[in-house]
Amino acid sequence: MSRITLDPITRIEGHLRIDVEANGGKVTNAWSSAQMWRGIEVILKGRAPEDAWSFVQRFCGVCTTVHAISSIRAVEHALDVEVPLNAQYIRNIMIAQHSVQDHIVHFYHLSALDWVDIVSALKADPKKTAQIAQSISDWPGNSEKEFKAVQDKLKAFVAGGKLGIFATGYWGHPAMKLSPEVNLMAVAHYLKALDYQRKASQATAILGGKNPHIQNLVVGGVATAINTENIATLNMERLIYLRTLMEETRDFVQKVYYPDLLAIAGAYKDWFKYGAGVTNYMAVPEFPEDTKNTKFMLPGGVVMGGNIGGIRMVKDHRDDYLIKNIKENVTHAWYEGNGTLHPWDGETKPDYTDFKENGKYSWCKAPTLDGKPVQVGPPAQIMAAYAAGNPKVKKLVDGAVSALGISLGDIHSTMGRLFCRGARAHVMADLSLDNLDKLIANIASGDQTYANHTVIPKGEYRGVGFHEAPRGTLSHWIVIKNKKIENYQAVVPSTWNAAPRNDKGELGPYEASLVGNPIADASKPLEVLRTIHSFDPCIACAVHTVDPEGAEITKVKVL
Repeated sequence: MSRITLDPITRIEGHLRIDVEANGGKVTNAWSSAQMWRGIEVILKGRAPEDAWSFVQRFCGVCTTVHAISSIRAVEHALDVEVPLNAQYIRNIMIAQHSVQDHIVHFYHLSALDWVDIVSALKADPKKTAQIAQSISDWPGNSEKEFKAVQDKLKAFVAGGKLGIFATGYWGHPAMKLSPEVNLMAVAHYLKALDYQRKASQATAILGGKNPHIQNLVVGGVATAINTENIATLNMERLIYLRTLMEETRDFVQKVYYPDLLAIAGAYKDWFKYGAGVTNYMAVPEFPEDTKNTKFMLPGGVVMGGNIGGIRMVKDHRDDYLIKNIKENVTHAWYEGNGTLHPWDGETKPDYTDFKENGKYSWCKAPTLDGKPVQVGPPAQIMAAYAAGNPKVKKLVDGAVSALGISLGDIHSTMGRLFCRGARAHVMADLSLDNLDKLIANIASGDQTYANHTVIPKGEYRGVGFHEAPRGTLSHWIVIKNKKIENYQAVVPSTWNAAPRNDKGELGPYEASLVGNPIADASKPLEVLRTIHSFDPCIACAVHTVDPEGAEITKVKVL
């Protein structure tokens, strides 16, 4: 038996340590250790509830918009505030375009290099590459000239010893299967993706004022003034530019990203059998289309034990089952005690020991739903939409199942997560434009209201803001007392997925997903990275380092 430690896991947001035990070429045990401490909840105590959304965006430099949305929804839920339709549509567009940007970056820049051999692309025939690319998509950028230019650029990098960020990849690893031509296609699209993720960020910034860290939210709506005839407000020129950007990102997602994903999935079909782990899932409804958050464009659902047919649909954000049964345990987390608390009663009292595999070993708490570990993310979202009969999702899933020769149950896997994220990006691109159409139609009807301005009243209130973020279900929990924040807790997607063992000793989703994975070469554990990256970890969201004294909290050893 061998012990493998990867610290830190790269190509993610934040610091994550993964330990695995391998025996007979397979992983037999695993530990997920988040290496940062979150202290923003402590900073928020005593502050104004209406300002929380601006603070919590600083959880992360990537997942910014999502925390702002969850936070503002938490205050609105606590005070039972209605949100004008224009504000809902504007928020929806930002949510959708943030997802498009996030999914493009994840596929190409954070996970693709686990499957794509950069060096192999040097041996490709650009003409054959163009033929392959044109056979799966009519995107105009798939020309022999384009691929030859990328290959020449790559050759110059190699000749000059300047592979840069590509220098430390596991090139030539026996688990790499793509032909040189498909590798070249993916490398070319990797570079193109940098431009298109920027366009999605621009779209979010037009409405949000800036990106990252949007500036346009208020309790009860948005601060995006609407006047189609004023150059200083959201006007027709801005709306037309938005449409242009979103049509470009839609075409890239649907004509480049998604076909590339299916091509890679087809070459690695065996990875639909690895990495399932925890098969309890949760997703919440998203994209509200009324002022009271009771009607949504996409549904939510809870799946237990992988039984997609037995899904429990979640219709709105006031679902008592979720609100009552989400809790966090700290038995194996670096916080005081070993108890389980509801987020409204949650505590953030650090108690760092050292890495103790049978004790405390992570800054992540262990969230549970009804006492059980749960996986969140695109698979849960796609399952819920599929079960609800969403026509776009059903067409994508059924088409992929047929084309790849897989089953619906194969979603419970490493490759299944990558597929679901790509399918979600496909849907988000369409929803961006759908919400823009609804916004324009509502403005044209004469409605230019963008906020129900709300004053925080005296008394005690509790609220939760649910949001289906790119990485999965996000929830912010707030207790308001005498116009100030009494308590604040965020249970984020990577807290669910990166969780350590709970009080029952049950493995968290990262940990469970690694057990049974193959390991071809213990000195180059590519297969571990494939599965962990498929979750799109964001440890900066799950835990955060704050030490006002400037003292060292932990050391990170890079192997």
